[in-house]
Amino acid sequence: MPARSKKQQMAAGAALSAKRGQISKRKLKGASKKMASSMSEKDLRKIAKTKRSTIPLKVKHKK
Repeated sequence: MPARSKKQQMAAGAALSAKRGQISKRKLKGASKKMASSMSEKDLRKIAKTKRSTIPLKVKHKK
């Protein structure tokens, strides 16, 4: 399950760092905080390792 945007990839990277204990979970905000509590380390790693050249900065939602 690769990341759909660079913002999602960065949030997954922050959540993964918190899961591994590299940063405090208290420093997380928004999407990264939700990801850290609801996803496994394996899933976060899959999202965070997506190549940046293949994804847009932000995905526009369809109405």
